[in-house]
Amino acid sequence: MSSYKYVSKFWKERTTEFKKLRISRLVKWRREPSIVRLDHSTRIDRARALGYRRKKGFILARVRVPRGGRRKSRPVQGRRSKRMGVNRITPKKSRQWIAEERCARKFPNLEVLNSYPVLSDGLHRWFEVILVDPEAPEIQSDPKINWICNKGHKGRVFRGKTSAGQRSRGLHKKGKGSEHTRPSYDR
Repeated sequence: MSSYKYVSKFWKERTTEFKKLRISRLVKWRREPSIVRLDHSTRIDRARALGYRRKKGFILARVRVPRGGRRKSRPVQGRRSKRMGVNRITPKKSRQWIAEERCARKFPNLEVLNSYPVLSDGLHRWFEVILVDPEAPEIQSDPKINWICNKGHKGRVFRGKTSAGQRSRGLHKKGKGSEHTRPSYDR
């Protein structure tokens, strides 16, 4: 087995070593800001499977997103409680897509390639987002990734073009029952 296979096995099996590591990381990550730029990946097997390469032009960031429903304020004027619209208000976007968008706003000169979940607790979820610099000469000369340098891919995360965005838009479903999902997305 390759080293990446061992890493993915470690993340899937959830041994006692993994649980100790998880707790120590959560204690540290809760004190950090919501978006942190990283030097190296926490899950290198998942990052490489989604297109990350350890070279100039690729950047990793860890994003923290709160869990639970949307926090809606109670209306000032009177209504019956059924029509308050406070509880059970959920976004149409997934947490992963929201994390990608927040990361893209933090780094406006970079494009989001993909992302993957890292850890979660009762209050937050953490995702690692793979960002690419389309102006980097190393990216422009690489035939595997230079498609992201085209103008059509500018702001792709805000148009739901990443994998998490396509999943939220229903584009991962095919065939009968998914006739009306393509191509639009209604916010």
